[in-house]
Amino acid sequence: MDALRCMPGVGPKAAQRAAFHLLQYDRPGAQRLASALGRALQTIRRCARCNSFTEEELCALCASAKRDPSLLCVVETPADLLMLEQTLAYNGLYFVLMGRLSPLDGIGPREIGLDVLLERATDGAAREVIVATNFTNEGEATAHYIGEMLRGRGIKVSRIARGIPVGGELEYVDTGTLAQALVERRPVSNA
Repeated sequence: MDALRCMPGVGPKAAQRAAFHLLQYDRPGAQRLASALGRALQTIRRCARCNSFTEEELCALCASAKRDPSLLCVVETPADLLMLEQTLAYNGLYFVLMGRLSPLDGIGPREIGLDVLLERATDGAAREVIVATNFTNEGEATAHYIGEMLRGRGIKVSRIARGIPVGGELEYVDTGTLAQALVERRPVSNA
């Protein structure tokens, strides 16, 4: 039960239920889970280019000749990378920080690999770095730091947009999001 509690969102009761379920009803499932975790710990490592998880030296995205190397999207986590990939709207490469700046927690530029990102962004391939960190205080601070770090190096730095969700109704949108949508408004296209 203690081992199951290391997962996010799993408290004492959920860990107890899972452990009893595996022991009582699904011992083969427990064995598959244990084996899969063991294999993952042995074979999964960080991609040499983007820092995401992979079983090879380079992940499939970094190894693909179909990706646009002039675009580099910076995300906080591998889960964020997967969400962006699911949109099918981006065809560039990525860099995964594996975190965000949080001085109060002792997480500075070195802890999230901003020195490695600087090398990657200035290797001559990237023309634009798209910062896709979360819109939290830490994510905003990280985005600002990246922008300052890359300013003056001949690389365009952009930030993903924020605002009203697709299909959203103004009546149900929080005031902060609505205010940001007004600030970041754009002209109506003729297309």
